[in-house]
Amino acid sequence: MAALTDSLPDSALTRLFAREVGVGRALWFSLPGGVSLYEAGEDADHFYLLRAGRLGAFRREEGHETQFLGVIRPGEPAGEMALIAGSPHSATVAALRDSEVLALTRDEFFRAVEEDPKVMTELARLMILRTRQSASGSVMGEPSVFGFIGVSPGLKVRPIVADIASRIGRIGYRVTIVGPEALQAPTEWFSNVEHDHDFVLYVADAEDLAWKALASRQGDRLFRVAQAGAPLPPALPDASSETLQAQQLVDLILVQSPDCAAPEGSEAWVSTLRPARLFHLRRGNGADADRLARVVTGQSVGLVLSGGGARAYAHVGAIRALHEKGVPIDFVGGVSMGAIISAGLAMGWDDPEMDHRIRQAFVETSPLDDIAFPMIAMTHGDKVRERLAEHFGDRRISDLWLPFFCVSANLTTGGYQLHRTGLVREALRATISLPGVLPPVTSGHDVLVDGAVVKNYPADIMRSIHLGPIVGVDVGRGRSIEAEDVEQPPSFWRWILSGEWRRGPPIVSVLIRSATVRAGPELAISHQATDVLIEPDVDMIEIRDWKAFDPAVEIGYATMRAALEGLSRPVTDLRRRASLDEIALRLTR
Repeated sequence: MAALTDSLPDSALTRLFAREVGVGRALWFSLPGGVSLYEAGEDADHFYLLRAGRLGAFRREEGHETQFLGVIRPGEPAGEMALIAGSPHSATVAALRDSEVLALTRDEFFRAVEEDPKVMTELARLMILRTRQSASGSVMGEPSVFGFIGVSPGLKVRPIVADIASRIGRIGYRVTIVGPEALQAPTEWFSNVEHDHDFVLYVADAEDLAWKALASRQGDRLFRVAQAGAPLPPALPDASSETLQAQQLVDLILVQSPDCAAPEGSEAWVSTLRPARLFHLRRGNGADADRLARVVTGQSVGLVLSGGGARAYAHVGAIRALHEKGVPIDFVGGVSMGAIISAGLAMGWDDPEMDHRIRQAFVETSPLDDIAFPMIAMTHGDKVRERLAEHFGDRRISDLWLPFFCVSANLTTGGYQLHRTGLVREALRATISLPGVLPPVTSGHDVLVDGAVVKNYPADIMRSIHLGPIVGVDVGRGRSIEAEDVEQPPSFWRWILSGEWRRGPPIVSVLIRSATVRAGPELAISHQATDVLIEPDVDMIEIRDWKAFDPAVEIGYATMRAALEGLSRPVTDLRRRASLDEIALRLTR
């Protein structure tokens, strides 16, 4: 029975299990892919060691996106913190593929460690490491094995993956591609390949039925690869990836033509395949391939932009500074005005176009001067709706070049509404519908308003979407409203004749500021999830001063540039995992 641990890395923990297996006290069982080892909230009554396969840890909290905490690999324990603390499990652990697990009851575990104190020392180090990683927003074991599975017949996946792999190699990692030539390889061969490389990419074309089924079960995360414009599959392509699908670990890559101006029809693919994330890859486009290399290696950059009325113009300057410093932007998300600017990035607007369109939509004439009798809101909202249609047209979120999300507040459910599909302009109309200023948006039976009401800086959502660094711009924290701001104007007619009414009455500032004042644990969690956070000092800019574009942009630019210059390494390296070669070098020093 001790042979059950022979293939595991040598450690005090595996030696303990070898002894306990030898005397028949350790349990051995298989755990089919998709089955939970334990659920969050359950009592911790066993100590587990993974013998073979892969486990994934997940945290699911009501009102929040499911957070992927990481991968547990052979030779690593599970459930140790709750067991030692005598508390229920804080996360759910499930098999990502068919796995084999060794287990000791609580009593047997504590008896065994009394005989070998080195085990507790080893576990203490591991628990400290995992706690630090959790506190920093990192995962305890990042995905390193990926499947790239063709969906469209005739699409050759290997050349696409080879291009991505070459870029991963240039970053400094050992990477290999495994195809159908390994179909008959023994289990140990796969384990050895995964052990000897930083990243293993399993590749299968749609026609490689047997190999496709096997490769789909091997990965920590899966990419389905489809040809844009090809016929849709009648349903999910295969059952072998059901485990990863259930855990939201299956993404979709849509291969576009080299001259594609804008993707089309992507939402049908999303509806059929239900991917966690969608990426567009133009053939031969180095920037798109680089992005996927960063996604695989955990070096992709997510940008989060808060709401804040006219102060959100600072986002335009911050983006300009990021571009000047060569910081890639791979995922974008935001709230209210931050969502509009994020969506512009996802549309593919460069700096001059962003500047032109934001000026045209918000600076040249006020978006809030179609005053209405305030039965539901102070304005009709027609001007805002027209401008969104002018600049975003009928583009759908799935057809944006970058993965994008925005957030609105759902007054019907009392939570937030996450927009990742549908018309861009409709999602943006919801996220900027400040209560009392713009009429709310209805979606079915739900009533949606400005996302700042519940979540003005959604970096926690960005963290649930990708593992890499997050750059954030929060303009919702500055001082805004003072006593003199809420005094009655000295003359109503002077206010009208001066043209000040076009900015909206002073109550607009009160309403915007009321929506964007966020404090407490949720904001702390979002800020903690951010690797580069700037809070531009925009106190001098009135929150409804739509003419204050240039000063706000300059403040955002200067603040972001200073933050980037203060970094000791590139943004993409802020969460960079050490390569096997780097680890080996450290051990020889």
